[in-house]
Amino acid sequence: MRIAILSRNPRLYSTRRLIEAGEVRGHEVQVFDVLRCYMNIAAGKPEIHYKGKAIGPFDAVIPRIGASVTFHGTAVLRQFEMMGVYPVNESVAVTRSRDKLRSLQLLSRKGIGMPVSGFAHSPDDTDDLLELCGGAPVVIKLLEGTQGIGVVLAETRKAAESVIEAFRGLDAQILVQEFIAEAGGSDVRCLVVGDRVVAAMKRQGKEGEFRSNLHRGGTAKLTKLSKEERETAVRAAKVMGLNVAGVDILRSDRGPLVMEVNSSPGLEGIEAATGKDVAGMIVEFAERHARPGRTYTRRTR
Repeated sequence: MRIAILSRNPRLYSTRRLIEAGEVRGHEVQVFDVLRCYMNIAAGKPEIHYKGKAIGPFDAVIPRIGASVTFHGTAVLRQFEMMGVYPVNESVAVTRSRDKLRSLQLLSRKGIGMPVSGFAHSPDDTDDLLELCGGAPVVIKLLEGTQGIGVVLAETRKAAESVIEAFRGLDAQILVQEFIAEAGGSDVRCLVVGDRVVAAMKRQGKEGEFRSNLHRGGTAKLTKLSKEERETAVRAAKVMGLNVAGVDILRSDRGPLVMEVNSSPGLEGIEAATGKDVAGMIVEFAERHARPGRTYTRRTR
């Protein structure tokens, strides 16, 4: 099987592991910098060119598209789909998951537990917005932020008002969410492949830090999931239409709450914490499902 991987850097851990996993199984794997891909959008003959040459044919494509290049990356992925290449995660699903507000709205519609969240435009609505989220402390998030960047814990109402005012002054779109104190600065990353959670780790923020991101000094260890946590993670991935997803869950007094569904989850932390060959499971999923022309848009009803 011929597999294309869309990644800005073939030396990144996750990309290297996917290459290794594919080659161990006898597949031909090629990595393409998504920003160097350009397209010929012609009737009946869609093409992708890379560094002066048309590429293909491929049996499957694994997108590892960074948040900062979502628009161009999903356009390239869509072109692969038009060429009949099986996408492990479809372009529509990746786009859907990258929109934090839309993601929460879809999860809400399907009744999946999540922190109470508020969104408003006018600063005149700040007081009521904070009340909707249960009052201070609250977490304030930039809609465009990733890896914990642009996430602020406002411990008092005055602090929350000041942070919201500052972000409004920058014309930034923000979410306000209730603070789940009982989570204790930790969350659970569930790695979903297909219809099951194949690995899970508990991430703990460093002392004094409410964000548990490993990039911010957090630590990770193997954790055992409850049946409800497993079901919640799989359902959240399905709502987004993702076959491969990192679902971040907070353990709260009212059950598991989904914080985010990531379409390009990092593999380094979770493989180290669990000892599992997650990259191999992703390639194996592609093997089982890749068929010529097997592309369709997963619609959320």
